[in-house]
Amino acid sequence: MEEKIILLVEDNPDDVTLTERALKKSHILNTLIVAKDGAEALDYIFGTGIYSGRDIGIMPEVILLDLKLPKIDGLEVLKRIRSDKRTNILPVVILTSSKEENDLITGYTLGANSYIRKPVNFNQFVDAIRQLGLYWLVLNEAPPVNNRKFNG
Repeated sequence: MEEKIILLVEDNPDDVTLTERALKKSHILNTLIVAKDGAEALDYIFGTGIYSGRDIGIMPEVILLDLKLPKIDGLEVLKRIRSDKRTNILPVVILTSSKEENDLITGYTLGANSYIRKPVNFNQFVDAIRQLGLYWLVLNEAPPVNNRKFNG
């Protein structure tokens, strides 16, 4: 059985640390790949730039995507993922502190699978991550692996 990878796209080091701690506390031990901006996320997903040597046949089980990112914002990352037939079914969960209704509407319009506002309280954040992990890594039935492979 393949390991289920989580791609966290987050530019705030404190939020990365918080997410790592929440995953560990929730006993979610999957490989966590962190991209610190939208360009790095796209490089990882499409196997370009600093990730040009990676096995692009292996895609993340879920992408946790912040919206307010340097270089390329999260909504543009989502748009590019959804516009490519090789990646358009990857599960993308927007995980953001944005309270802007337009971000919520645009995120779903562009094809986000879920939109979660980051809780401020650590225990609530841990609970949100635990539930996220349970759903996307255990309960959710993902498309067959060969349909999610990047055959570029």
